[in-house]
Amino acid sequence: MRRGAASAGHSKVPADGAFMDQALGLAIHGVRGANPLVGAVAVGRDGKVLASGWHRGAGTAHAEADAIANAARGGIDLTGATMYVTLEPCNHTGRTGPCAQALIAAGVSRVVYAIDDPHDAASGGAGTLRAAGIDVIGGVRAGEATELNRQWLGAVAARRPFVTLHLAQTLDSRIAAEDGTSQWITCPESLADNHAIRARIDAILVGSQTVAVDNPRLTARTEDGQLADHQPLRAVMGLREVPDDAAVRGDDGRFVHLRTQDPAAALSRLFDQGVRHVMVEGGARIIAAFLSANLVDELIVYQAPTILGSGKNAVTDLGVRTLADAQRWTWDESGGGAVRRLGCDLRLHLAPAAHPDAAPHDALPQEGL
Repeated sequence: MRRGAASAGHSKVPADGAFMDQALGLAIHGVRGANPLVGAVAVGRDGKVLASGWHRGAGTAHAEADAIANAARGGIDLTGATMYVTLEPCNHTGRTGPCAQALIAAGVSRVVYAIDDPHDAASGGAGTLRAAGIDVIGGVRAGEATELNRQWLGAVAARRPFVTLHLAQTLDSRIAAEDGTSQWITCPESLADNHAIRARIDAILVGSQTVAVDNPRLTARTEDGQLADHQPLRAVMGLREVPDDAAVRGDDGRFVHLRTQDPAAALSRLFDQGVRHVMVEGGARIIAAFLSANLVDELIVYQAPTILGSGKNAVTDLGVRTLADAQRWTWDESGGGAVRRLGCDLRLHLAPAAHPDAAPHDALPQEGL
């Protein structure tokens, strides 16, 4: 019999759920975006945890590869071990190698995963593992793993980028004073955190009105003010022309004008250009457009301990006329926690609350985007 060849129909064992719970607990340490949150735990034949890992974001080692690397650093042999992972091991080579082949090379005899990989290019890892004689079981804690990556799975199914919405506001939800001044409402620590996000996303999007008023560069910069190694595509959405000398155009060719007022159309065009994670930064009408269309997967709010009493609101009218129709959000503990203090500010991280039967709000007119 080949190493780990399946017997008696790939039966689950009572401990599978408990070890998968550990993998799910590790996955939450990752950051949301173009890739799902994934955790992995390697367990020996004696039931002891040998190594663990999680995915830290696009371009970094996948959870299984991270666990394998951690085992190697500790001089631990994974031959005959069981690998628990919250997503089917991938079967393709992208910025990292295929996890299915890494597991085969590591000598594991059994792989237990929670949900199938929805990507056509990456799926099929389970079949590759079985063909190599490894016992493979899927569907363990599938409900929990699906909920963990609910928004990412929805974006993949819709063939659109994962959308992060960024707000930097006062306690009374203002993003600029009455005279238009807005630099800087939040503290340097919040600004640095925002630039760290810019340095890992595929694209950053603002409205053409924001370009006309603020003339932003939309670059990703390090704490010492230098350009980060990775720069997001700079996208401007709206029908207003972008001036030839606008800072957002830059000189690196990483600029696109999305001549539409429809958020779904803008996301579709970005997806066709290879964008899998976009951060929407404003202005208020653009923010309202994405919120009204239910096209925001995570919300990051930098809350300054400042009150203006007047000025520009962070969000314009969403068409909500009664409390029962209000948008509901839930705290997201991934990537460092739902609430963190950055300097004098608070960083709030939220995800849309699950409303399985809720229909999207009707699209609002978006004059002046």
